[in-house]
Amino acid sequence: MKSLQDALYNWLTIKVVCDARPDDTAARDTEMFFMQLLKDDHQVIIDTVSRAEPFYFVEYTLDEETKKQRFPIELIDIMLDQIQLEPEKYKNIE
Repeated sequence: MKSLQDALYNWLTIKVVCDARPDDTAARDTEMFFMQLLKDDHQVIIDTVSRAEPFYFVEYTLDEETKKQRFPIELIDIMLDQIQLEPEKYKNIE
């Protein structure tokens, strides 16, 4: 993934799903994949995630400097919203 912003977006989107569905092994594996990508490809360590309408905020460390990125809640929650609308399509398979 070339862009740090894209990598953060993808990671946060699946993290929100993981938080809402802690038993979803596919979501957990995908979140771990994107976290590793952030570390390996972008040398980013996630510090905190917070939510304050209308944004999610991701604080992270890059080159020993703390940075903050914001993402619109409606864009990040789109995957979780879809799963909640059609849960039969997103059953947990172990």
